[in-house]
Amino acid sequence: MAGILSGLARFGLGKLENMEVYEEPKKEDAGVEVKKAAASLQEQDFLFDKSCTCPICDKEFKTRTVKVGKAKLSGSDLDLRPRYEQIDMLKYDIIMCPFCGYTALSRFFKFVTAPQAKNIKKTISATFEPQKETKEIYTYDEALERYKLALANAIVKQTKASEKAYICLKTAWLLRGKAEHLDKNLPDYEAQKKQCEEEENEFLHNALEGFINARQSENFPMCGMDEPTVDYLIAVTAMRFEQYDVASRLVASIMQSSANPRMKDKTRDLKEMIVAKMKEKNPSGK
Repeated sequence: MAGILSGLARFGLGKLENMEVYEEPKKEDAGVEVKKAAASLQEQDFLFDKSCTCPICDKEFKTRTVKVGKAKLSGSDLDLRPRYEQIDMLKYDIIMCPFCGYTALSRFFKFVTAPQAKNIKKTISATFEPQKETKEIYTYDEALERYKLALANAIVKQTKASEKAYICLKTAWLLRGKAEHLDKNLPDYEAQKKQCEEEENEFLHNALEGFINARQSENFPMCGMDEPTVDYLIAVTAMRFEQYDVASRLVASIMQSSANPRMKDKTRDLKEMIVAKMKEKNPSGK
């Protein structure tokens, strides 16, 4: 399967496609959318052009952004992926400078240190091919390219593990949305769906690794999340990959914490799922 950053060649950054997401820890440290034209216009109604100034090249540009309060939350997945009616807001949470290639999640875009800016100019901007931002809406594939470019930037600027993990998590959510919106009448529908699932798992694996590392070395809040929320995300993802010891330990930690009642209710449900899966895997209990 292609690398986690495959597709960056379109931006003139093919040499970055094989970068490792996380540096080695120090020894001393423990497809085609279902949306038709009418639906596209409907999605556009939620969007507007927001003016931005790039902290790397100081040029001004506009980026497509969801109007505050316009989209209605309809629910969330077990791993807290938000679901909105009529639009997938995840597609518009990346800001990309079309001039120099600096790209990041909207919450991190403005925050760049001088050494980080130097690394981006040298490794990203030097070969980045300027883009024309003329899209009224983004397809899932276009949004995915932007997320991968954001991850490449995060790796290059040597940002915190939590930021890289958060990008990986949201990229996995985006791939899940893409799979849900695939046209079932496509001749290669099953193949595309399988590819989305495989890529989602790859990004979730990286998110899990990053959040575990961040939990051991960073302070809270982390990417705007408190400790119980991060622990819950780690537990859910660990359960997905049958790391039941990790999941169980964090579930116990949340239940003993000062987490809000809603989080504790979700954690109780998660605990029941973990117990059920453990029994399913080992019916004899040995």
